[in-house]
Amino acid sequence: MTGRFRHIAVLVLSFVLAALFLFSGGSKLAGAEQHVQGFAHWGYPDWFRVVVGAVEVVAAILLLIPRLACVGAAALIVIMAGATYTHLFRATGEGPMAAMTVVLLVFLLIVAAARCRNDRSFRSAA
Repeated sequence: MTGRFRHIAVLVLSFVLAALFLFSGGSKLAGAEQHVQGFAHWGYPDWFRVVVGAVEVVAAILLLIPRLACVGAAALIVIMAGATYTHLFRATGEGPMAAMTVVLLVFLLIVAAARCRNDRSFRSAA
């Protein structure tokens, strides 16, 4: 894969993930009933929903800022690891949701691997 193609692919993936997490975090912050009930069902306090939503929104914005994308990806990796744990161990029958969180986790790891490098190969492809 050429450097330019990889650069574009990572940017597109970053934008898609940012949009997804902006929407998801925003709906948590807005108190969407689905999220309120979900966090209660999993045994988490309501303030935790607000914290997760805020982290998702801030991290999604960071994904769009080249110098801070690594930080945003890392924060969302932690959130997705927690979501995977929740769907696997704090709820019954939520295996399909855990599979989705693992897919998002893999995409975030791809973005983090590309954006968090110490070398300049990613930046020079632009």
